[in-house]
Amino acid sequence: MNRKQRIDKILSKKLNDFLLEIIDNSSLHKGHNNFTGNDETHIKIILTQKDKISSNRLNIHRLINNLLKEEFKSGLHSLEIKIN
Repeated sequence: MNRKQRIDKILSKKLNDFLLEIIDNSSLHKGHNNFTGNDETHIKIILTQKDKISSNRLNIHRLINNLLKEEFKSGLHSLEIKIN
């Protein structure tokens, strides 16, 4: 299972009110800090709310960063989170 699949699995369990899109942007950072662009080090997550219920964006960011602690320990370098 690759990093995108692991992240999808982890977040899908906790973020039921959102549609998830996970994008590997690692190739855009090739050469930065000796990154090859092949290792799923730069990930963008786009969350789209299913309902129009208000949510605390800061708490969602904190939750995601907490859920992905092990991914950061194993090579995830950058995480961009967009909430629609």
